[in-house]
Amino acid sequence: MEIDLENFGKESRSEYSSNQKLRARLRKVKPKVLDERFGNLHEQVFSELDCLDCANCCKTTSPIFLNTDIDRLAKVFRMKSSVFIDEYLHRDEEGDFVLNFSPCAFLGPDNKCLVYEDRPKACREYPHTNRKKMHGVLELSLKNTLVCPAVFKIFQQIGKDYRK
Repeated sequence: MEIDLENFGKESRSEYSSNQKLRARLRKVKPKVLDERFGNLHEQVFSELDCLDCANCCKTTSPIFLNTDIDRLAKVFRMKSSVFIDEYLHRDEEGDFVLNFSPCAFLGPDNKCLVYEDRPKACREYPHTNRKKMHGVLELSLKNTLVCPAVFKIFQQIGKDYRK
């Protein structure tokens, strides 16, 4: 199922302030309850949505590349880590290594990752909605409602429980 990214972008931006208020309410939810609710919704939403139908994260944002990610990918491409950095990465405002441009250089035309088995840790963990200690990533999850239709849908679903 093709995801209409233009429509998603408009809808997610229009709901952002509402999701900000929801995030504030979610901070008051017991950690174990919040983790369980997010985990259940993550499973439900990803049983309905396929990342390969979207890949908006790969098209619009960059993961942070840790040194271990850089070394691993440099090895895949049979180049020195410094050459990999020079070719693909730069440091952002926080000093983290990120991609030079979007979409990701490793995104194939079929939305498949060309380095999937060796992808960065941030890509492996994205969109972070099925992890423990969700309180610590609520701000990141809120931002991801603008990038990932699945995260947006999770917020919409969890909002049914916690919006006033």
